[in-house]
Amino acid sequence: MSVILKAENISKQYRLGIVGTGTISHDLNRWWAGIRGKEDPYLKVGSVNNRSTKADSDYVWALRDINFEVQQGEVLGIIGKNGAGKSTLLKILSRVTIPTTGEIKTKGRIASLLEVGTGFHPELTGRENIYLNGAILGMSKAEIRAKEEEIIQFSGCERYVDTPVKRYSSGMRVRLAFAVAAFLEPDILVIDEVLAVGDAEFQKKAIGKMQDISQGDGRTVLFVSHNMAAVKSLCTRAIVLEHGKTVFEGDTDAAVDFYLKVNEESKSSYIGTRKERSGSGEITIDKILLFNKSNALVNSVLSGDFLKMRVEFKIKTYISERLIFGFSINDYHNVMKVMMVSDEMEVDVNSLIQRGYIDICFNRLALRGGDYNFQFILSKNTTAERDHVDYIDRAFRLNVLPGDFFNIGKVNRKYNALIVPCEFK
Repeated sequence: MSVILKAENISKQYRLGIVGTGTISHDLNRWWAGIRGKEDPYLKVGSVNNRSTKADSDYVWALRDINFEVQQGEVLGIIGKNGAGKSTLLKILSRVTIPTTGEIKTKGRIASLLEVGTGFHPELTGRENIYLNGAILGMSKAEIRAKEEEIIQFSGCERYVDTPVKRYSSGMRVRLAFAVAAFLEPDILVIDEVLAVGDAEFQKKAIGKMQDISQGDGRTVLFVSHNMAAVKSLCTRAIVLEHGKTVFEGDTDAAVDFYLKVNEESKSSYIGTRKERSGSGEITIDKILLFNKSNALVNSVLSGDFLKMRVEFKIKTYISERLIFGFSINDYHNVMKVMMVSDEMEVDVNSLIQRGYIDICFNRLALRGGDYNFQFILSKNTTAERDHVDYIDRAFRLNVLPGDFFNIGKVNRKYNALIVPCEFK
């Protein structure tokens, strides 16, 4: 395969504050530096792109020294938190904006789907916008006409295709925009998070089309999404951005694991000081840690993935009586979805607690996407309230991301519910 896109030392700098204030003097300084053959003085300044911290400079680097290559037919995922620089990078790749430093080299034409209604004229009809977008991509009228019916049928907007786009819902705009971008056969298709606007049916159809584009037609796709299951099922490789810099590049699964990985001190759930608890307090639950299959700390997990939850204890008094440990998993409305108790499983938890922790392992987490609350109980002999050693409701919140639970390339629905594998015969 040949390299179809190459990014070399891409950086993008923005000025903070009110647009236009002081820019003439700054432009003059840049011009004077250029006349003398000097470096742009404002490239030496600027703070890292961290939206959660107070600015210490008038300039910020949205991207800094980004380098990567994309092979023809490859699907590259670009992932990162909000504000990491993903959309800025795609805008540079799509020629919507220019980099402050660096160069983009591409072969062939690029079609971009960056925001709802990108490239659409609101006063024109859907059909007219199909021809407008095709012309922008350099296609002849005959080429566009050959694809017109396929585009309309895929979008599902047949009834409104001769209505001005300004009357479309955001979902209809995304449907038509994606259909135009996908069927007008660009060499490189650039897609931002906009698919999240569409409904589940359309997202599934769009992901299937992107797979056809890359695998069947050998075209290249750059895909940005916060849906890690979609990234894992679609992308052949991924890069992770953080504060405008590339912090990981490689295999998709490894990239997703890296993205979900967290720092132990900043993301561990310390509940040792929680007052909303009951029990004798001889032993208390102190901390909750989450680990993935690589034994790396994470703060989220995909539905169907391996998860190890470590419950750490603070032992104030040794207890010789039989201990019972249990937990329930409740949905957002505190409705119980799962309950497990050690005595029903004939597990001796005394020895586990004496070492300071219990590991709860889910080989394939059977929860749909959503936020779940954990309730923990530690008791002596029985689970009656009088025997409680430590009891905490809403002790810990687990974020489960929608995943491909059945390993068939389809992301399960997000409904805060338990998945029970079964067969239809």
